[in-house]
Amino acid sequence: MNREELFAIFEEAGVYREGHFVLTSGRHSGQFFLLPHLFQFPALTERVAAAMAAMFDGVEIETVVGPATGGIVLAYEVARQLGARRPGGKAPRAIFTEKTDDGKMALKRQWSIRPGEKVLVVEDAVSTGGSVLKAMEAIRSYEPDVVAVACIADRSGGAAELGAPLKALVTLQVESWAPEGCPLCAGGVALVKPKA
Repeated sequence: MNREELFAIFEEAGVYREGHFVLTSGRHSGQFFLLPHLFQFPALTERVAAAMAAMFDGVEIETVVGPATGGIVLAYEVARQLGARRPGGKAPRAIFTEKTDDGKMALKRQWSIRPGEKVLVVEDAVSTGGSVLKAMEAIRSYEPDVVAVACIADRSGGAAELGAPLKALVTLQVESWAPEGCPLCAGGVALVKPKA
């Protein structure tokens, strides 16, 4: 899937927005990818997940992990697409980490991971990588082999450091600012919390 095809899907699903947004990290930006809007449309989600799975042809993956909530649908569909690309069609399992009361993440529901299990961590978008890092910390005690992190959009321009290789369908350099240095705040542009 090339950039134009991906952005056509973004447009169809209402994913890409311009304005003044507060990101998960607390930073402000004039652009936002509301990627959960994609997951309303199974056919579009299937196409994007198939493109993500294609990045891992020939790579052994036993489990796909996504941080809740955005990573749940994505982990499931990427695992399904990985299975569709394998001889015999056996898909990896798909699990997710969940937020804890202290703001971290944990692997719940009595799931576990074997030491050395080949894990792919997926996320819809990466800016600072905070959600991915929390998910990886949640599974660290199981001692998996995290083969890679995959996302639809890498908004860090490739700068996010996650402790595993990052593969993205599209890599962008989206400008963001600390709230106290935000030119959109200074200009009086109304701030939107897109995940609220």
